[in-house]
Amino acid sequence: MVSNYGSDLSSSSSSSRSKTSKSSKTGFHFLAGLLSGLSSAILLQPADLLKTRIQQQSPQTASIFSTVQTILSSPQPIRGLWRGTIPSAVRTGFGSALYFTTLNALRQGVAQANGAPLNSLASPESRVIGKVNHKIDESTKKNGGSYTPSALPRLSNTANLVTGAIARVAAGFAMMPVTVIKVRYESNYYAYRSMLGAARGIVHTDGIRGLFSGFGATAARDGPYAGLYVLFYEQFKRNLADILVATSDDPVRPRPSPSSSSINFVSGALAAGLATAMTNPFDAVKTRLQLMPGRYRNMVCAARLMIREDGVRSLFSGLGLRMARKALSGALVWTVYEELILRAEKRWAARDTIIGL
Repeated sequence: MVSNYGSDLSSSSSSSRSKTSKSSKTGFHFLAGLLSGLSSAILLQPADLLKTRIQQQSPQTASIFSTVQTILSSPQPIRGLWRGTIPSAVRTGFGSALYFTTLNALRQGVAQANGAPLNSLASPESRVIGKVNHKIDESTKKNGGSYTPSALPRLSNTANLVTGAIARVAAGFAMMPVTVIKVRYESNYYAYRSMLGAARGIVHTDGIRGLFSGFGATAARDGPYAGLYVLFYEQFKRNLADILVATSDDPVRPRPSPSSSSINFVSGALAAGLATAMTNPFDAVKTRLQLMPGRYRNMVCAARLMIREDGVRSLFSGLGLRMARKALSGALVWTVYEELILRAEKRWAARDTIIGL
């Protein structure tokens, strides 16, 4: 793994890669992605459910307040807010696990293909960032901070965009049946009593193909979203680190150096919000396709029908909820993932150093 903010693990991480088995690292990336996805899915399920309910309505009748009021007035309001948690947790948990595992493999492959060590930058600005990293290390030591490096390899902007998109589309395809079941189960269009009942109903009505309804719109949403997210995430981390380190070096008002987790959290939230705003139309179309595939048929037809019946505004239904959820989700998932990987990297480095003595 590469250090985004420091180089204190450079030598130990580099030497340990030959000693720690590749399969154990891949397995831990899968586990870290699974845990981060599960925590996000369970905590933020109410926001996801509200987003689905809002998107199934026309912009003229859609109301967050009335939707929440309807759920809270039901016999089991808490259970109603967390309806669909199991398929959501399965989808997000295993989807995140597959995504991070694939993303890590792709990024490592690109870094190696570019002839760059995994603990250095694969982008042209490596020398500039190296100076910033050194400044962060010195500031951390001076102020007693606990700044730690990032778990991600550094790549060019294009590589960040492409690897993020490919990894997300691949994971999205694998988890598509669970996504369709989740959306149908969350919606009040259907009276499914269980996930198994929802799966049987979909297959009975639309066949196996029904379990992949809306994949085109999902790929069109997830590919650009994930690519933009990784691109923005890396840029925000770099810029925030530069700003915060400059502030910590202020001779008049010195401040403690920032921690990697705080920068990762803020960067994740900002990147998710921006990427979400840019890709929301695809999400709105995807929801309609998954709820009523017979009526909307395909992505182009769905978009045209939505605009004709409900106006362009319908393409941005649920934007506020989705931005809020994605911002929190992105911040939680990436912060948890990176912190878990960093801790594992430190242990691997320490263990392999002892073994090598």
